[in-house]
Amino acid sequence: MARTAATTMEQPDPIADAGNVGPADVFIAAGGQRIRVRYRTGVGVPLVLCNGIGASLEVLDPLLEELDPERPVIRFDAPGTGESPASLLPYGFAYLAWMLGKALTKLGVGVVDILGVSWGGALAQQFAFQNPRRCRRLILAATATGAIMVPAHPRVLAKMVTPRRFSDPDYGASIAAELYGGTVRQHSEDVAELMNRQLHAGSRIGYVHQLLAGVGWTSLPLLPAIRQKTLIIAGEDDPIVPIANAYILKWLLPRARLHRHAGGHIDVVHNAPELAPVIEEFLGTPRIGRPWRGRPPHEHLTPGG
Repeated sequence: MARTAATTMEQPDPIADAGNVGPADVFIAAGGQRIRVRYRTGVGVPLVLCNGIGASLEVLDPLLEELDPERPVIRFDAPGTGESPASLLPYGFAYLAWMLGKALTKLGVGVVDILGVSWGGALAQQFAFQNPRRCRRLILAATATGAIMVPAHPRVLAKMVTPRRFSDPDYGASIAAELYGGTVRQHSEDVAELMNRQLHAGSRIGYVHQLLAGVGWTSLPLLPAIRQKTLIIAGEDDPIVPIANAYILKWLLPRARLHRHAGGHIDVVHNAPELAPVIEEFLGTPRIGRPWRGRPPHEHLTPGG
């Protein structure tokens, strides 16, 4: 899928050979948190990936492998997931979006595209709202408007309240078909392999804080003010986020388009060969966005932990 950009600009490489936790891993102090970030450098506007609840950045590997290798991509562990320590107190999405902006500035990154999966889609919506000049394009996969949404079946929600599916890959595989739907129904064993990619499953308190971030949060009043071009990716067999939520997003977002697929909740990762080209077509050839005048880069970077 490699392409040659017609007009590109090299991104800085502040974390090359940065440490021993993983390839190009770095720890950044931002907003009172210490978060692990992995930055695949390239040309043009970086794509920031926001993961689902409880998952570390490694879970997004299959999607990364299908994206244009020239596109810079930034992934991170939310507080209390993967290698990022849990926050001392609960937090909200507005705080997380502010923290993410601080981390990007310390990386020397200005304008970005942002993609959020499930829980990460709420963070992506909040980031786009708070950073209208810094966020170029928005991609929402298997996500909804927060506390006010068309809910999943109570049986599915009951399996969502525990992080066990991340810490116990075999258990995760046993409930995968009912929980995620889509291509996972025929290949539930792949979920165990996917979760085994994680260095650490994160802490229980971190998972609770992620759950609490969504309590009372809704993007409904924010969506009309999000003017970025938006791609909504929704599965027709998503037990966690019924597809009706995608139509609500499309109706309220001024510049949104909807891509429906036959899969389920994690098909953007589990079926990345099908959905990554949709993402690439929407983002277009990597190019630089409008200039960003932020703080100097590379402050408070801690290689490898």
